[in-house]
Amino acid sequence: MDGSTKYIVQLTPQTRERLESITRNGTWPAKKILHARVLLMSDEHHQAGRYHDHQIAAGLNLHINTVARIRKLFVQQGEQPAVDRKPRQTPPVAPKLDGQAEAQLIAICCSPPPDGRVRWTLKLLQRETVGRKIVTSICRETIRKTLKKTSFSHGASSASALPNATPPASWRRWNRCSTSTLSRSIATSH
Repeated sequence: MDGSTKYIVQLTPQTRERLESITRNGTWPAKKILHARVLLMSDEHHQAGRYHDHQIAAGLNLHINTVARIRKLFVQQGEQPAVDRKPRQTPPVAPKLDGQAEAQLIAICCSPPPDGRVRWTLKLLQRETVGRKIVTSICRETIRKTLKKTSFSHGASSASALPNATPPASWRRWNRCSTSTLSRSIATSH
């Protein structure tokens, strides 16, 4: 048995409709549209007859092995694995700050700022992390995103990495609102 007949694609009417809607609608990623076209052309019940792998590869400007791999995925694992891209196991670039480095960055933020400074700036934090050899190099945006992820405000008066969620000012405002609502409901009931 050669590679073009080993994995025979037979689409149900519902699957064919889903794949056709993917190819008609331009909102899907290009690879998903391309894989849907491969499956539609590989269908045993295609109205023009089933295309062979070399015809599909030439028509869609793909390698013949890619066409065979998509058909094999469809037959063995189903529609989703054949059409969707496989998610990455690891990011393309390793993160600059791991958990230990993040903890050291937050410890720096919680410490008093350098002499002559009121607070830590992103530029100062950048220099300090490189100076303490926590990382070899880092950009300010990475530091900003890390601090944002931990809900740390390097400009706040609190020396905590996780400040209180509800500041006291909002409590007074809430009390005023509830008091005025209560007094209005008492006035209307009399």
